[in-house]
Amino acid sequence: MLTLGGRARVLCSQGHLLRISVSLHSLRSGGATRRRVLMSEGDIAEQNAELEATDDNYDGKLVVSSMLPSDPRVFASRLRCSLDSWTAAGTRGVWLKLGISQSSLIPEAVDQGFEFHHAEKDYVMMTRWLQASVPSTLPANASHQVGVGAFVVNSRGEVLVVLERTGVLRSRGVWKMPTGVVTMGEDLTVAAERELLEETGISARVEAMLAVRQAHGFAFGKSDMFVVLGMRPIPDEQQPIPQESELVDARWVPIREYTEQEFFSGMPLYSKMLERCLAWAEGRYKGFRTARLESSVVTKRSDLLIWGEDDDNAIARRAD
Repeated sequence: MLTLGGRARVLCSQGHLLRISVSLHSLRSGGATRRRVLMSEGDIAEQNAELEATDDNYDGKLVVSSMLPSDPRVFASRLRCSLDSWTAAGTRGVWLKLGISQSSLIPEAVDQGFEFHHAEKDYVMMTRWLQASVPSTLPANASHQVGVGAFVVNSRGEVLVVLERTGVLRSRGVWKMPTGVVTMGEDLTVAAERELLEETGISARVEAMLAVRQAHGFAFGKSDMFVVLGMRPIPDEQQPIPQESELVDARWVPIREYTEQEFFSGMPLYSKMLERCLAWAEGRYKGFRTARLESSVVTKRSDLLIWGEDDDNAIARRAD
């Protein structure tokens, strides 16, 4: 182990060490002789030390992106040393996150067996499985995008519908419930309330989850999860103001005028979904409750739970 600048670094195996320039100086201090080893920073600190990484919970390594060398040649040397050392130590998988400013390091990582896992607007995540005798257990990239539909019913028995300016339904004259995509770290309920407010200016509260539709082969081959949420406007007397960039119009209409549109006929999935929406609006269906509940004993956190309520009538019938 070598300490430079107050930071400990683990040197790679001897087989990967480059030639080191060493000068020994004898210094006198209080009659004692001390030795100082002066080594070129490029040879030792930059090219012969393992990359800084933390351990994950699955015998893997998470490379510390902020500590990566900017020189691709130095990065390649240290990565090669690190992979040899980690493989010998039994490390299973390695996660390497590279930001936009580190893009020049990507070819070096690819040359050493790393594959793309996923990308966001400001980084790419790469992985490599090190143990050839064991099948990789690295999780795949996210398989689904999640969307929400806001089925909003007021006290007059009207549902809020919109006419889209863009998308597959534009210019078809089809009125639909407001919809949107859940963002990272956002609860389904929060997403529905946010999308509704952004698109129509209507404030509403989620009361129940009514239906979930799963489909495959959507954008870039991803699967899609669409969650319909029953909502009530708060306050009740609100008039929609359509977001011009997204919508042509937004209005309140009688529920059956919406559910009985010709466009939905002949499509059993949407017929069943709308039947559940109508049943909830008429008080014949409770749907699923949603609530954030404490969920971890390790760190204090709460997560969204969705569950069905008991059928009180069925319980009474069994008691009889």
